[in-house]
Amino acid sequence: MVGDSLLPGEVWWGGAVADGLLMPFGPAAHQRDLAASAGVIENPNAGANQSAPVLVSNAGRFLWSERPFMFRFDGTGGFGATGEAEIVLGSADEPSLGAAFRTVSADHFPASGRTPARAMFAGPQWNTWIEMPYEPTQQSVLGYARGVVDAGFPPGVLMIDDRWSYDYGNWTFDGTRFPDPAAMTAELHTLGFAVMLWLVPFVSPDSAISRMLASRGLLINGPDGRPVIREWWNGWSTMLDLGHPEAVGWLRDGLFTLQRETGVDGFKFDAGDIRDWQPGDVSASGGVAVDYCEQWARLAAEFEYNELRACWKMGGRPLAQRLHDKPPVWGRAGLRSLIAEGIAQGLIGHPFNCPDMIGGGDLAMFTDGVELDQELFVRFAQCSALFPMMQFSLAPWRVLDEAHLAAVRAAVELRQSLLPEILTLVDAAAVTGEPILRPLAYHFDGYADVHDEFLLGPEILVAPVLEAGATTRRVVLPPGRWSAPDGSTLDGPADVDIPVELDSLPFWRLADRRGR
Repeated sequence: MVGDSLLPGEVWWGGAVADGLLMPFGPAAHQRDLAASAGVIENPNAGANQSAPVLVSNAGRFLWSERPFMFRFDGTGGFGATGEAEIVLGSADEPSLGAAFRTVSADHFPASGRTPARAMFAGPQWNTWIEMPYEPTQQSVLGYARGVVDAGFPPGVLMIDDRWSYDYGNWTFDGTRFPDPAAMTAELHTLGFAVMLWLVPFVSPDSAISRMLASRGLLINGPDGRPVIREWWNGWSTMLDLGHPEAVGWLRDGLFTLQRETGVDGFKFDAGDIRDWQPGDVSASGGVAVDYCEQWARLAAEFEYNELRACWKMGGRPLAQRLHDKPPVWGRAGLRSLIAEGIAQGLIGHPFNCPDMIGGGDLAMFTDGVELDQELFVRFAQCSALFPMMQFSLAPWRVLDEAHLAAVRAAVELRQSLLPEILTLVDAAAVTGEPILRPLAYHFDGYADVHDEFLLGPEILVAPVLEAGATTRRVVLPPGRWSAPDGSTLDGPADVDIPVELDSLPFWRLADRRGR
């Protein structure tokens, strides 16, 4: 066990990305069990996103363990952590959040020197999930891609989501939906898209593949030695044993064959959540829930084009990490969560991060007859545009009127104009491991409670509009002289109210570091 008292003004970040809006920890009581899918929060999905056994503080201190631990802040100045392995309480040479992160990451999850595929940053990503849920076809995918280009948006990565395959575990194209996948991929490449395919570590039960894998001992078993059949959001399935080298080899070989035969570039590695593991499950590796999640991410890291929505540890690796599915709402569950959770991703070691799909990726919230909130869609796009990655699903040209479509185009054009700087930060993160999207407190003391702004690298301050019907935006400026795109400047530290319109995405550059 590790226990201590908070230093004067000290607060902490880390652990589970799902707690992003509760960070920094310290002033209020909070606890989290990193070994459990929901920690101590009454939401069964609350721990289903990225997590890691690391905490960092603005006083330059950090906590690290190789295994999960339970941590608790009592809200009165004390904190502690208990776990199955040694928990290190360390400190950096400098009392700052940035120094704490650099020290713990260098020692325990150093940068790999690699990034995900450049195309994942160089243009918006386009995913079929909300646009054509459970029914992508060769014709509809090509129509979607042509729509991107015809609407004047940059092509980028196109992800073909659930139901492109014959079955779960049978990762080959369904010939009735995709009669010539190689020709489709070739056309998508000609249009300027890279192509990724969705998959999960589940196998449809009582299928030929599930029976074959069971006969070879390549599925997760229960205490009785028989394969478990686990409920997930698409029904019931057996689970590939990701701790068995032969099981991972079987899937890897199948994916490599699929790439050779169809030309697809990579894969969206969905699921793998720690919530999918139950006490008593048995893997060949002897691992538990967090190990299963980590094993899925290790396979994903073998592919240059990858995406994860759930991950344990693996900080510093070349993995594209997307936030979990968000409902199309303005509040803490939706738009307002993006920045806080994006910051949390970076501070547990995942710099190559992406918010959820523009407008939200929670399919259950997109039902027939429910009118799309076009202003929310625009603000989602603006908030996402200066993340390391951004991703669409709903086709903006189909669901927006001219004014709202123009505002989304403007956000994408701004991103593309800053792309050289974003790619420079991506390359730097591959070497240093430092977040690309950072809290103000990473570079400035006294700004730990700013949840609705972020720094893109060390010198670009971004303050997206997050309120419905806003005509002004309160912006917290740290010390220094800040220059807007129109050449005007503001001096910090200061709180200023600026006018905003539908197409406003406020950002400034640090022109003078005085007072830092």
